Amino acid sequence: MNDWLGLVWLVVLLILNGFFVAAEFAVISARRSQIEPRAISGSRTARTALKAMENATLMLATSQLGITVCSLLILGVSEPSLHHLLQGPLELTGWSVGWIDSIAFAVTLILVSFLHVVFGEMVPKNLSFSVPDRAVLLLAPPLYGLSIVFHPVIVALNASANGVLRVFGVTPKREAISTFTIDEVATIVATSRSEGVLQDDRDGLAAAFEFTAKQVKDVEIPLDKLVTLTVGFTPEDVEHAVSQNGFSRYVITDDSIPIGYIHLKDVLDLESAAEYQQPVPLKRTRKLIRVTQDTELEDALAAMRRTGEHLAQVSNANGETVGVLFLEDIIEELVGEVQDATRRLRP
Repeated sequence: MNDWLGLVWLVVLLILNGFFVAAEFAVISARRSQIEPRAISGSRTARTALKAMENATLMLATSQLGITVCSLLILGVSEPSLHHLLQGPLELTGWSVGWIDSIAFAVTLILVSFLHVVFGEMVPKNLSFSVPDRAVLLLAPPLYGLSIVFHPVIVALNASANGVLRVFGVTPKREAISTFTIDEVATIVATSRSEGVLQDDRDGLAAAFEFTAKQVKDVEIPLDKLVTLTVGFTPEDVEHAVSQNGFSRYVITDDSIPIGYIHLKDVLDLESAAEYQQPVPLKRTRKLIRVTQDTELEDALAAMRRTGEHLAQVSNANGETVGVLFLEDIIEELVGEVQDATRRLRP
């Protein structure tokens, strides 16, 4: 082969090697959450990129096969050409053939290694890490196409690698994990705040992380601290309670046991003089869903959202009613103090 053509092949093989390296790291480091919206909107490139990310081990096998082939071709085709080109100038020194051959080999090895590591490995790797979402959209489709073309070989290589992993008791994964645990996210947020790249002045994010660890017993209102109305209450009693306390919702008790609750608007239509001082029918009261003290707060919130109720009756391990849970108090755990719309502001 012509020596100068060998140098052309060196450039081509370095580019191909860089492609496989960049595609490998792009598939691993790209965030699925950034690619899925594009795929849903109809992007064929994004859909192919998702397929590649969902079959990460096959893509890695394809990349490694490509990198290995390129590296061997560089050694088998390009290295001899560069070696031979260096021998000509070195012969002018008058050194012995053995010295010339050794020096040419050493310079060739150093130069090819430098080009291979820098331009064939490090530059494409760092590029994929810098812009992984853009890189996976550009590089994953052709890599996925190559995996289809060489599918039998890729599957055989991947099966061999998975077999070795199973021998050591490791379960192979098809897809790169791009999710985080709640503790990992909390650490990321704390680090970002300390470095000044994230502002959370009201501690909303910190409260959200703490919220996931709280239970109903951390937020419930004990029975002895509730402002309640007893069975047989009248619209006049509701009006008086609102004027005195400012709350819009009141728990209804029967022999000190909560049986439901009433909202101010539930009695607004009882305006006549007769109705105003007559007991409010129990059918107008709202139901209390039941939760236990050890129920996780986010589960209690989900139950309230599902039933549309704003209050829940809380029981202990023995089934005894010990308090009431207010939706307002749950929300305050996330966003801070929530002021009842009917409550008067006091100094």
